[in-house]
Amino acid sequence: MGRGDKKSKKGKITKGSYGNARNRKAIKAKLKRTASKKTAAPADGATKQKRTIKKKAEA
Repeated sequence: MGRGDKKSKKGKITKGSYGNARNRKAIKAKLKRTASKKTAAPADGATKQKRTIKKKAEA
């Protein structure tokens, strides 16, 4: 099951075809969801803060 296999998802991506392993409707719906998440900005303008990990003090 690899890139040459027409029945697997990886093989369908390589061949550029669609089917049960790579459903066109599901792909389009997923792309639409991710695009809407990227364009939606927070209302209050707040941005995510990076979490920092504090190192333990050496004993």
